[in-house]
Amino acid sequence: MQYRKLGKTDLSVSEISLGTWQVGGKWGDPFSHENADQILNAAVDRGINFIDTADVYGDGESEKAVGRLVRSRSEQVYVATKCGRQLQPHTNDAYQPEALRKFVEQSLRNMQLDTIDLIQLHCPPTEVYYRPEIFEVFDRLKEEGKIRHLGVSVEKVEEGLKALTFPNVCSIQLIFNMFRQRPQELLFQEAKRHNVGLIVRVPLASGLLTGKFSRDTTFSADDHRQFNREGAAFDKGETFSGVDYEVGLEAVEALKKVFPDQPNLAPIALRWVLMFDEVSCVIPGASKPSQLESNLKAAELPAITDEQMQQVRAIYDQRIRPLVHYTW
Repeated sequence: MQYRKLGKTDLSVSEISLGTWQVGGKWGDPFSHENADQILNAAVDRGINFIDTADVYGDGESEKAVGRLVRSRSEQVYVATKCGRQLQPHTNDAYQPEALRKFVEQSLRNMQLDTIDLIQLHCPPTEVYYRPEIFEVFDRLKEEGKIRHLGVSVEKVEEGLKALTFPNVCSIQLIFNMFRQRPQELLFQEAKRHNVGLIVRVPLASGLLTGKFSRDTTFSADDHRQFNREGAAFDKGETFSGVDYEVGLEAVEALKKVFPDQPNLAPIALRWVLMFDEVSCVIPGASKPSQLESNLKAAELPAITDEQMQQVRAIYDQRIRPLVHYTW
């Protein structure tokens, strides 16, 4: 495992880390603490030292599992969680400093930890990024020892660029993958200039970039890959990176021709993300240990060639860019 500095923080994080949206089971399944414990401990066994969770994952059960892991291991494991998505309705007006403080304190109780290494605003409405008082409350929480660092999880490039104007923002979590390439143009450059770390989520486009899906693949009714394709529950960009499923399947077939010796595209898709030095880590999820092992194979792959990088870009430009580039 290789490690990279997380922006201006003192954290050196595993370049392949772990996201826990589905760590307690596949999307739509009840949360399984036994399954979560297996995956989380296997991750630490393999050198992963950075775990990303959120208070809404499994309605707090994911945080409980992560906290149990940290308390049970002797290794240094950094915890990143998120706050804000519990707000109903999830609007700019609902974002208030006192509400965010309560969420942070509840996360500490869920995990039974004294301090959160990285707290992140969880994809708030764009207007929130223009309200200094929202960011100031985290300075108070840091002074109180409840958090170490502040980050943001964003949907849009605009939100990431605005977040960079707040000095206490240490990291930006964003969607970046072979089907979502816009961030590398300006946001990566500005994040590097501000010494802000980049945490990449949805690196496999909700599984599309594994190359294992087909037109015959079915998803359960309570799986977001079924019910959120048009953004019925949350931003559609979180589901297949906002790419039409049929278009995505065709683009994946083109990618397979670029990497004909890769029976599973997932490791190469993760390796592609890590080709960008501005990225601090990538946080693919796993609903079973075998998926974790698949993700970790990316660390063993050689660098992608310049020619292959250009071919991936060409596929994006021809098939994907017109559909998603300027939406997020």
